[in-house]
Amino acid sequence: MSGDIASLIELDSIAQRDTHRTAFIGHAVIAAQCWIATEADDGSPAVGYGVLNQTFFEQNFVPLIVVREGARRKGIGIAILRELASQCRGTKLFTSTNASNTPMRALLLKCGFVESGHVDNLDEGDPELIFVKLKTA
Repeated sequence: MSGDIASLIELDSIAQRDTHRTAFIGHAVIAAQCWIATEADDGSPAVGYGVLNQTFFEQNFVPLIVVREGARRKGIGIAILRELASQCRGTKLFTSTNASNTPMRALLLKCGFVESGHVDNLDEGDPELIFVKLKTA
């Protein structure tokens, strides 16, 4: 478990300098809310990870997806998001991203998420956009 946490911190440039992100990763791993993507099923290093929890008004929520910089644009983010969606129970899956994060916004739209609202004043001049994916029966 501590090896997982260390490998996620190693691939996450924000966690390397932000103790809150490091603590978040540790909590997610311990709570079994973290899914790790590797290049193969042979124990190779993590290339990305995602977290699924119920912290958004007690709804299924993806607060974080991280893909190693050298592994981006290869479908890993899509695979992580699809796995998280398959794990959630209920009919709605929420996530959010800054308005300025055009790669994440494109990923969400590609995966069937639709914009559901926004929150101002979290990051100055860069609203947080809320997205939802409604699961069909």
